[in-house]
Amino acid sequence: MSDLKEKHPAHLEADTLKWWSSVLEEFDLEEHHIKLLTLACEAWDRCQLARKALKEHGMTFIDRLGTPRARPEIAIERDSSISFARLIRELDLDFDKTEDRSRPPALLSNRS
Repeated sequence: MSDLKEKHPAHLEADTLKWWSSVLEEFDLEEHHIKLLTLACEAWDRCQLARKALKEHGMTFIDRLGTPRARPEIAIERDSSISFARLIRELDLDFDKTEDRSRPPALLSNRS
Protein backbone atom coordinates (compact mmCIF):
# COMPACT_ATOMS: atom_id res chain seq x y z
CA MET A 1 0.00 0.00 0.00
CA SER A 2 2.82 2.44 0.73
CA ASP A 3 3.85 2.26 -2.95
CA LEU A 4 0.41 3.51 -3.96
CA LYS A 5 0.52 6.33 -1.41
CA GLU A 6 3.95 7.39 -2.64
CA LYS A 7 3.01 7.17 -6.32
CA HIS A 8 0.52 9.95 -6.87
CA PRO A 9 -1.43 9.96 -10.14
CA ALA A 10 0.49 12.69 -12.00
CA HIS A 11 -2.12 12.90 -14.76
CA LEU A 12 -4.67 14.54 -12.43
CA GLU A 13 -5.30 18.28 -12.47
CA ALA A 14 -3.39 20.17 -9.75
CA ASP A 15 -6.46 20.89 -7.56
CA THR A 16 -7.69 17.32 -7.90
CA LEU A 17 -4.27 15.92 -7.04
CA LYS A 18 -4.18 18.16 -3.97
CA TRP A 19 -7.56 16.75 -2.87
CA TRP A 20 -6.39 13.16 -3.60
CA SER A 21 -3.38 13.73 -1.34
CA SER A 22 -5.48 15.31 1.41
CA VAL A 23 -7.82 12.30 1.47
CA LEU A 24 -4.83 9.96 1.81
CA GLU A 25 -3.55 12.04 4.73
CA GLU A 26 -6.92 12.18 6.45
CA PHE A 27 -8.06 8.57 6.01
CA ASP A 28 -6.51 5.15 6.51
CA LEU A 29 -7.18 3.66 3.07
CA GLU A 30 -6.61 0.14 1.82
CA GLU A 31 -5.10 -0.42 -1.64
CA HIS A 32 -8.47 -0.92 -3.34
CA HIS A 33 -9.79 2.30 -1.74
CA ILE A 34 -6.86 4.24 -3.20
CA LYS A 35 -7.75 2.89 -6.62
CA LEU A 36 -11.38 3.95 -6.13
CA LEU A 37 -10.22 7.39 -5.01
CA THR A 38 -8.07 7.70 -8.14
CA LEU A 39 -11.01 6.72 -10.35
CA ALA A 40 -13.18 9.30 -8.58
CA CYS A 41 -10.56 11.98 -9.22
CA GLU A 42 -10.32 11.02 -12.89
CA ALA A 43 -14.11 11.22 -13.19
CA TRP A 44 -14.06 14.67 -11.56
CA ASP A 45 -11.39 15.93 -13.97
CA ARG A 46 -13.28 14.51 -16.96
CA CYS A 47 -16.48 16.21 -15.79
CA GLN A 48 -14.68 19.55 -15.45
CA LEU A 49 -13.14 19.22 -18.93
CA ALA A 50 -16.55 18.52 -20.43
CA ARG A 51 -17.99 21.52 -18.58
CA LYS A 52 -15.24 23.75 -20.01
CA ALA A 53 -15.94 22.50 -23.53
CA LEU A 54 -19.67 23.17 -23.09
CA LYS A 55 -18.95 26.68 -21.88
CA GLU A 56 -16.75 27.30 -24.91
CA HIS A 57 -18.84 25.58 -27.60
CA GLY A 58 -22.38 25.68 -26.22
CA MET A 59 -24.85 22.90 -25.52
CA THR A 60 -25.72 22.08 -29.14
CA PHE A 61 -24.25 21.89 -32.60
CA ILE A 62 -25.83 21.70 -36.06
CA ASP A 63 -25.35 18.34 -37.77
CA ARG A 64 -24.76 17.85 -41.50
CA LEU A 65 -28.52 17.86 -42.12
CA GLY A 66 -28.99 21.18 -40.37
CA THR A 67 -30.59 19.65 -37.27
CA PRO A 68 -29.57 20.88 -33.81
CA ARG A 69 -27.97 18.12 -31.73
CA ALA A 70 -26.76 17.91 -28.16
CA ARG A 71 -22.99 18.05 -27.89
CA PRO A 72 -21.31 14.79 -26.77
CA GLU A 73 -19.80 16.66 -23.82
CA ILE A 74 -23.25 16.75 -22.21
CA ALA A 75 -23.20 12.96 -21.86
CA ILE A 76 -19.55 13.01 -20.76
CA GLU A 77 -20.32 15.55 -18.03
CA ARG A 78 -23.39 13.63 -16.87
CA ASP A 79 -21.69 10.23 -16.87
CA SER A 80 -18.58 11.54 -15.14
CA SER A 81 -20.53 13.33 -12.41
CA ILE A 82 -22.58 10.18 -11.77
CA SER A 83 -19.39 8.10 -11.63
CA PHE A 84 -17.78 10.57 -9.24
CA ALA A 85 -20.81 10.55 -6.92
CA ARG A 86 -21.00 6.75 -6.90
CA LEU A 87 -17.29 6.31 -6.26
CA ILE A 88 -17.35 8.83 -3.40
CA ARG A 89 -20.35 7.03 -1.91
CA GLU A 90 -18.49 3.73 -2.29
CA LEU A 91 -15.46 5.16 -0.49
CA ASP A 92 -17.70 6.13 2.43
CA LEU A 93 -15.44 8.97 3.59
CA ASP A 94 -17.89 10.60 5.99
CA PHE A 95 -17.02 10.55 9.67
CA ASP A 96 -17.70 12.54 12.83
CA LYS A 97 -14.94 15.15 13.03
CA THR A 98 -15.80 15.92 16.66
CA GLU A 99 -14.32 12.61 17.82
CA ASP A 100 -10.84 12.74 19.32
CA ARG A 101 -8.56 10.76 17.00
CA SER A 102 -4.95 9.79 17.43
CA ARG A 103 -4.82 8.31 13.91
CA PRO A 104 -6.72 8.74 10.64
CA PRO A 105 -10.28 7.44 10.78
CA ALA A 106 -11.12 4.10 9.25
CA LEU A 107 -13.72 4.00 6.54
CA LEU A 108 -17.25 3.52 7.79
CA SER A 109 -17.53 0.31 5.82
CA ASN A 110 -14.53 -1.07 7.73
CA ARG A 111 -15.93 -0.31 11.18
CA SER A 112 -17.58 -3.06 13.14
